[in-house]
Amino acid sequence: MTSQPVPNETMILLPSNVISFSQAEKPKPTNQGQDSLKKRLQAEVKVIGVHSSLAGSILSALSALVGFILLSVNLAALNPASLQCELDKRNIPTRLLSYDDYNSPYTTDCYKAKASLAGTLSLMLICTLLEFCLAVLTAVLRWKQTLSDFPGYSCPQR
Repeated sequence: MTSQPVPNETMILLPSNVISFSQAEKPKPTNQGQDSLKKRLQAEVKVIGVHSSLAGSILSALSALVGFILLSVNLAALNPASLQCELDKRNIPTRLLSYDDYNSPYTTDCYKAKASLAGTLSLMLICTLLEFCLAVLTAVLRWKQTLSDFPGYSCPQR
């Protein structure tokens, strides 16, 4: 047999049940980078959604305003157009008119057209005004939602 060298230093043996050494756990692969990226992308999609909804509300309000102006102009031009209709009817060379001709359907065409157009344009004007009010209200609510959902987001300073 061969002899083994013995160290000349003092050795202390500790039993394993007295002192426990924590084993280093193997690091688990984490998806923190992916989770963080997903959260940022979801927040970005939400921001884009809110901004596009806000932009849609503003465009709806602007189109309702343009519609209101156009309908107002047409409604204001209805009376002169009705008077022109009456003048054009009087300038048509006709035979001698009798009492029955005054009650004929041709003499009331201008009045019927004016009444029909005035009613239709007025209803369209009211609906357009209602659309404008709702669009402005929606735009304001979307703006407030943007400010509350994203506290760091502020109005651009001039």
